[in-house]
Amino acid sequence: MPVQLLGNRIAFPDPRNAEPDGLVACGGDLTPDWLVAAYSNGIFPWYAEGPVFWYSPDPRMVLVPDRLRVNRTLDKTLRRRGFEIRVDTAFERVIRACADMPRPDQDGTWISPWIIAAYCALFERGIAHSVEAWEAGELVGGIYGVSLGAAFFGESMFCVNSNASKVALVRLIQQLALWGYHFLDCQVPSEHMARLGAEEWPRERFLESLARALAQPTRPGPWRFDVLSCAS
Repeated sequence: MPVQLLGNRIAFPDPRNAEPDGLVACGGDLTPDWLVAAYSNGIFPWYAEGPVFWYSPDPRMVLVPDRLRVNRTLDKTLRRRGFEIRVDTAFERVIRACADMPRPDQDGTWISPWIIAAYCALFERGIAHSVEAWEAGELVGGIYGVSLGAAFFGESMFCVNSNASKVALVRLIQQLALWGYHFLDCQVPSEHMARLGAEEWPRERFLESLARALAQPTRPGPWRFDVLSCAS
């Protein structure tokens, strides 16, 4: 089936009809309304320049917050309290750091200036969020993503200190559990997320869980974490 070319009207085809690699459609735009519609349908953009490509992979890697697993080494790092964890205080710095982070399995970055502008606009709407690890007043790691209903869609992480992004991620997951979130969407399989307890779900299971999560109200930003979750 040919990949659908999107026009000016915000509407996505059924992600169940995606290509084998997860490609759903191309075209459309990266405005907040387009992005919210995409995430609400289990779809996200991969984009550098030119047309926007929209994906819904099958399987989907998902972490249920109350199934988080922390190994002994990471637990020691958390107990050491070496980082100050903040939330929604440096969103643009986090996404730019993610864009600049070298990744051995990628040639360049998909986090283009257009992506940065689009997600910063989502942050201004209180829909995108950053969780940041600070050390001696310096930003040394973090994660950003999108929150709708009781679902959090993780987008990217960066670290200067190898443990910083791990601590920020664990604190995010712990807070999502306290707030009753249904899942953290990790998008595609990774060994790191699997070690933390993430599972590969068939697309159909993911879409059914997403529908239940979206029936809950969205928690607007800027976020503030509970004391239990923000001390590391």
